Amino acid sequence: MDWQGRRGGETGGATMIDGIRFKICGLTSLVDAEFADRIGADALGFILYPKSPRYLPLLNYTAMAKLLPTGRKRIAVMVEPSATDLAAAIAAGFDRFQIHFDPAAVSQEVVAGWSRQVGPKSLWLAPKLLPGAEIAADIVPLADTFLLDTFHAEGFGGSGRTGDWAAFARQQAAHPQKTWILAGGLNPGNIGVALANSGAKFVDVNSGVELSAGVKDHTKLKELAVAIHRSRTGA
Repeated sequence: MDWQGRRGGETGGATMIDGIRFKICGLTSLVDAEFADRIGADALGFILYPKSPRYLPLLNYTAMAKLLPTGRKRIAVMVEPSATDLAAAIAAGFDRFQIHFDPAAVSQEVVAGWSRQVGPKSLWLAPKLLPGAEIAADIVPLADTFLLDTFHAEGFGGSGRTGDWAAFARQQAAHPQKTWILAGGLNPGNIGVALANSGAKFVDVNSGVELSAGVKDHTKLKELAVAIHRSRTGA
């Protein structure tokens, strides 16, 4: 594969590898964002949650935004944001808003407010689901995209542990009109089996391609793209 861009040296625009889209999350530097672009990432994720070890202050993001690769969706990753914080992220020019929340602590009314503020198309809901739990029926209409991460009692994703791939497959099958994103402990070594067992068509990768929190390993990023390709083609 051509890692100067999978369109004969071009970068930007719609990508995906053999029908699989992927997002590189937890980006904190321009050099890592540019390399994620080079290997064909469909989306670039920036974590605006101060408690995350991959936290990127909004001011830092806006400083690099004009230099970021074009043609990739820019994702603001937030945890139960206030309307004010969400408005600030909207003003910063993000394309999509990935919101993690605890359904046991956040009302449907609050989630509906996020949906109204950014629109269902731009909202990626990431509910913190207990093992075996399913997304509540009243939440499903509020977003076009759902991200399922591994349950982590002390936080909102980012644990580096893999999740229940069969449960992901069931939820995706139950609501095929939605876009489903698989997250949680994915890396070049397990992405093939994760795709096979979950049926995911869109994956989110973070700690599995890092040297340290917020610093990406460019060798692992290339290996991830190759592994996705091989899982689909056997080549």
